[in-house]
Amino acid sequence: MANRPKRRKSKDNPYTLNYCEERNVYTVSFKDGKGILQNIEVSEEIYKTFDKFELDDIKELNEYDRHIEHSEIYENNLNNRAMDKPLSVDDEVVRKILTEELKKAIQELPETQKRRLEKYYFRNMTFEEIAQEENCTKMAVKFSVDIAIEKISKKLKF
Repeated sequence: MANRPKRRKSKDNPYTLNYCEERNVYTVSFKDGKGILQNIEVSEEIYKTFDKFELDDIKELNEYDRHIEHSEIYENNLNNRAMDKPLSVDDEVVRKILTEELKKAIQELPETQKRRLEKYYFRNMTFEEIAQEENCTKMAVKFSVDIAIEKISKKLKF
């Protein structure tokens, strides 16, 4: 018999395909209803059809293994996977305190630094766009923003 690559089989596939090179014979083996192993000679066309079905089964098994969830899904599992999980009360309080401290630190910045920081981080403007709007150099804007961040970090002790 010719060596075929070993393939995993679906539990629902009772057939085994064989090819004998010496005799150029294709066979399909299976157990009949009484559990007796039957070995039937088939044409090459039927052999290839069975082979295609077997490859389709393998493809389906692989897709199932790779892409379909195998764990049971309960409400707590879904909640743990939620993209926007609700924050705990403690986390919400900490977030609000940090937000207030950040706002206070930004308010204490010099007007130029505050304005440039706000444009860069909250309006998503580039250093070049801010520099053009304020008629200054890109490096001046970058320096102002960097100094502002440094001051805020010291204030918040990061």
